[in-house]
Amino acid sequence: MRSRLVYIVLVNFSLTFGQHTDEIRKSIYFGGGSYFVDEVQATDLLNWLDSIPNLLTKYEIHLISHTDPIGGKAYNEWLSEMRSMAVKEILVNHKIPENKITIKDWGLENPVYSNTTRRGMSLNRRVDVILYPIVY
Repeated sequence: MRSRLVYIVLVNFSLTFGQHTDEIRKSIYFGGGSYFVDEVQATDLLNWLDSIPNLLTKYEIHLISHTDPIGGKAYNEWLSEMRSMAVKEILVNHKIPENKITIKDWGLENPVYSNTTRRGMSLNRRVDVILYPIVY
């Protein structure tokens, strides 16, 4: 029994160790049906990125976009893509190379917050900028 417990602990440790546990993230929020990034959020995003030492050599940059369910699947896939492209444009204009940016557009799929409330829907209208440490 003891050896089985040790095995389970080791397997659990190895699964956890392989995950990105040191990720850094910032969310950009949007109005309903909008892909406009306001000046306050754009400036805040750039200041945040500038505060991270060795950003381009130590981190992978991922943009993960989400929407609320209003408008249907096809519309939200388009809107999700437009939101991630709006954030990507800010990064590229800030001299971050396009090849350093990975994008995943979820649209209305995989919401993090409940889409049954206004608050939940507003929290789902976002692009998460996630920095994953590069493991050498």
